[in-house]
Amino acid sequence: MKLDAALGAWERACVRAGALRFVDLNLRAAGQVMFQDNPLSGLLFLAAIAWAAIDAGTPAILAGTLLGLAAATLTAIWLRADASNLAAGLYGYNGALVGLALPIFLQPSPLLWACVLLGAAASVVGTIWTAAVTRNWGGAALTFPFVVTTWVLLLAGRAFAGLGGQALPPPGPTGAAPTLPLAAADVVVAVLRSVSQVFFLDDTVAALLLLAGLALGSSAAAALALAGALLAVLAAMAMGADGGLIRAGLMGFSPVLTAVALGSVFYAPSARVLTYAAVGTLFTVVLQGAMNAALAPLGIPTLTAPFIFATWLFLLPRRHVAGIVEPADAP
Repeated sequence: MKLDAALGAWERACVRAGALRFVDLNLRAAGQVMFQDNPLSGLLFLAAIAWAAIDAGTPAILAGTLLGLAAATLTAIWLRADASNLAAGLYGYNGALVGLALPIFLQPSPLLWACVLLGAAASVVGTIWTAAVTRNWGGAALTFPFVVTTWVLLLAGRAFAGLGGQALPPPGPTGAAPTLPLAAADVVVAVLRSVSQVFFLDDTVAALLLLAGLALGSSAAAALALAGALLAVLAAMAMGADGGLIRAGLMGFSPVLTAVALGSVFYAPSARVLTYAAVGTLFTVVLQGAMNAALAPLGIPTLTAPFIFATWLFLLPRRHVAGIVEPADAP
């Protein structure tokens, strides 16, 4: 296949040039946000961020992503982290997400970029620690280091005026908002934006680029992302979630990740696994609403926390309940 030949040529070039190897590590790390150990997938994911950043006039999110990627990868190299995990990009994706999220919520300043560097470095330490702990029960670090690191830095933005957390929602109680029915076109938009919001992008073109990147690495992952998004949107509508949140993809991005993780990454795809993944995806929707309400008094976003906790819960049977699903080779 031409794609395999291109990847083979790229790998040979990386062997000859250290600078290209560093680029490869970062591209694979970008791909690992959606479980793709593939530099072309990572390149398309970065293209999606670049498109959305330019379209929205927010170049800081692209700059933050690239800075977070590079800082996390360099930190992992400096720490002499596991070479195979480093080569697969498993130490860089949390740093990329830290760098992407912070410019959305904190005001641009030299301190912001210092926080991106600090957060990206801390996320690598967090990845090593979380992977070691969760390995005992067949889990994985997922985006837990990103979520904890970003929560800490966003909360610090309320304590340190120099960080400026003006873009954070005001702390306060929340309740179920009255919802309006969504038209078929709104459902399509909601499904696509559920995919793009995995990278905190409110952009349908970015969603298509992300799906293309997924399909390059795994057609099953791309199909599961779309199916998980549709299931999440329909479930959120059925439960009366805020229509604005649904249409913006904010009720569906964590379920998208859960669907991909359970349906194609940690378990071998089968009819039984797909049913199991669907249950996990639905639970993630409920958890999304619950965590939105729980974190409203703190005025911080849920980020991908619902995905993490739901996926961990549904990974527990992987080693401790024999025969529930057939495990695949997975991190």
